[in-house]
This record gives sequence, C-alpha cells and structure tokens, in this order.
Amino acid sequence: MPHFIAECTANIKQEAKLDELFAKVNDCLASTGVFPLGGIRSRAIFLDTYRMADGAHDYAFVHMTLKIGSGRDLETRKAAGEKLFAVITDHFAELQSKRLLALSFEMQELDPVLNFKKNNVHAFLKTQQPS
Repeated sequence: MPHFIAECTANIKQEAKLDELFAKVNDCLASTGVFPLGGIRSRAIFLDTYRMADGAHDYAFVHMTLKIGSGRDLETRKAAGEKLFAVITDHFAELQSKRLLALSFEMQELDPVLNFKKNNVHAFLKTQQPS
C-alpha cells in the first residue's frame, strides 16, 4: 500500500499524460516517508461510457482514490493527502485551463483486519539500496 487509482473520462486519454502523473504521484508518496516504496502502485481506469452535468458539453473528469493501509493518524494522512493533491492539481493545471475538467481526490483507509497482502517487492528493494 498505497494504491493510487485514477478513473478518467476517455475524452482526455492522451492529454491527461497519466504516465507522467503516476511518476509524480509515486515520487510524492515515497517522499513523504510514510509509505513503503515497494507498496506504491498507480493505475488508470478509462471510462468510455459516462455522463457529466447536463451532457451538453465535452466535459471531462478525473476521480482519484488513494487506498492506504490503516494505522496512520489523521494529521499524517491529511498532510500526505494535501501534498499529493497539490501534485495532482499542478499536473492538470494546463489541461484544466483549456477545457472543462473536474478533478476529485479521496483517501481511503483500508480495514486493518480484512486487508490481505503478499508482496516480495519490499525484500527485493532492500537488496537494491546503494551502500
């Protein structure tokens, strides 16, 4: 954990530059010192069928969710969320200045008991650290 998921309207697939956003998101999350690098994942879901507002214009939206493991206090989560949302809004600023675009972001803390994981990436990354 954390998992960053961007649900995007398909009408901005090229302009959204999500590969660049995901690099920024992963760097931002790693830089907080709160999340282990080996658990950070970013992915997109493009929506071909959607309707927004009155449907009369070429509206677009990106709804982003950050799913995190439990155990961090509210202040820590809020600081990480604000830092990440600043990265997100900066990334989309140019596109939002050119078209109708709604951005939303939420952080979800997963249940501490009903959250199952098995990941060997953490151990691998420990072997990759420079001495």
